[in-house]
Amino acid sequence: MSEMLPGYSPSFKKPSETLRLSRRRSRSEAGVKAALFSPGDAAKRVAGVRPFSPGRQQSGPGPVKRRNPFASLENTVPVKRRAESVAECDLQGSWTLPAPEQENPVPAQFISVKDLIFEENLDSEPTATAKTQSPEKPLAVLEQPKGSLTYPADWSLKTRLLFTSSQPFSWTDHLKAQEEAQGLVLHCRAAPVSLPLSIPEPKLSTDLRCAFQQALVYWLHPSLPWLQLFPRIGADRKMSGKNNPWSQDESLQQVLMSEWALSFTSLYNLLRAKLCPYFYVCAYQFTVLFRAAGMAGCDVITAVMSPTTQGLREAMKNEGIEFSLPLVVNDPSKKQKSSEISQSDDRTGETGNTGNEGEQAPLDSDEDENFSWLEEMGVEDQIKKPDAISIKLRKEKNEVKLDHRPESVVLVKGTNTFTLLNFLINCKSVVAAAGPQAGLPPTLLSPSAFRGATMHTLKSRSVNVKTLVQSGYKDQFSLEIMGPVMPHALHSLTRLLKSAQRGSFSTALYTHEPTAVLNTSVHAQNCKENDDTELANCGLNPLSLDQFTQLSTLGKSSLRQLELSDYKYTWKC
Repeated sequence: MSEMLPGYSPSFKKPSETLRLSRRRSRSEAGVKAALFSPGDAAKRVAGVRPFSPGRQQSGPGPVKRRNPFASLENTVPVKRRAESVAECDLQGSWTLPAPEQENPVPAQFISVKDLIFEENLDSEPTATAKTQSPEKPLAVLEQPKGSLTYPADWSLKTRLLFTSSQPFSWTDHLKAQEEAQGLVLHCRAAPVSLPLSIPEPKLSTDLRCAFQQALVYWLHPSLPWLQLFPRIGADRKMSGKNNPWSQDESLQQVLMSEWALSFTSLYNLLRAKLCPYFYVCAYQFTVLFRAAGMAGCDVITAVMSPTTQGLREAMKNEGIEFSLPLVVNDPSKKQKSSEISQSDDRTGETGNTGNEGEQAPLDSDEDENFSWLEEMGVEDQIKKPDAISIKLRKEKNEVKLDHRPESVVLVKGTNTFTLLNFLINCKSVVAAAGPQAGLPPTLLSPSAFRGATMHTLKSRSVNVKTLVQSGYKDQFSLEIMGPVMPHALHSLTRLLKSAQRGSFSTALYTHEPTAVLNTSVHAQNCKENDDTELANCGLNPLSLDQFTQLSTLGKSSLRQLELSDYKYTWKC
């Protein structure tokens, strides 16, 4: 190998070679530019760019086109589908320019997004396709959302409400002394507050803040600040260790029960005069909902009790209280309701006979029918037949299975509700004989003031949090309501939030489970259209009154989720 000359450079090129490369580069750039504007001649001047047509090869003069074996499968689909794929293409990738619909279609080319967007003279078929596709997407947005202007009345008691919204709940915090006082006065006077459909600045609206205070008020008896008197069912653990001096003092228990009886009677008189729409009696074993005539679609006073036991139902029958079991009345395998009503009618129609004597007559006839085959075989003396008590226990087995179940709900109507009032006042089983609730009368809850009642307010708390979304963090606002939330309070709060949160929020409702079955509807044959003017002075807002006079449709379930979107409600049970 010869030795290189000093100063020799391998990268040195002669001037003629440099000019030749420059001319070649200029021709190449010109060819690419011409290919973009003249797709038909692109293949002749630009290497590596070939026209493509998914159709059959044409015969005739000129170069014969052939199918590109490396073409994408997307190029072989019809023009309409290729246009849809172009509209959905990622901006970081390549666009496939579909051939225009002509007699002699021009082959499509692979071009960059940059050239497609910024070249004004280029045929913009993808842009036209995007315009034709864009109206389809807003159709789902413009479609009327499913929902209702109202939601069904829920007669169950709630222990907690959790509202969430994209708008802040700061208007519920730090009420002024004047606003709080005015809200309490509005509640005592049962003055309705009318609000606009949307409030631009909720924090500056005095009427809204006063109405919020008004919606939180409820009345309770007895009032023992160191004890949580709702819920009562299953509250032994929470009351354990609390100071209860009446548990060992019989005289103090009598005083508590005497005051409770006066308050209970006062509530019932308000209910009968239609000055109170409804109230609850919360005992340690069951809950009773009393509703005025005209509420829940019934023209008489109604009382719904749940859960019950066979012993409690027997005691009610012995007191002459006529009732029904609405959840088992249509079940052919269970005849509790018909047998109980017939036995009650027999006892009220016959004099000198007890309930047990009236029940033994059909038992004896059944016994003779069931064991008549023993006489035919001549072995009736060798086999001991079951006595009437054993047969009665077997027939009551189905009734015992209903105890403490939703199907054990009892419905009392009309004048029998007054008999039920006296029964609850004089029945010793409504008060616990032992345990943390020993000697403590049941809790009375009402939306209206009554004798011996104490005014209380639900606890509210607003929280602002940041939730993680795809684009970062987003503000999420929530409002929590704690306490015995009665139906009127739920409806009032949702009505206020509809205006304050611009017609959009979500609600999680935490139901006191034993009261969910209180939504059981009364029988349609005993219902009729009621005049709301008779209940105008019951203390409810006219909009709430219109909702609660409708027939209950939830059955033994209750509302679990409630969502308002575009001023329309959707819910889940």
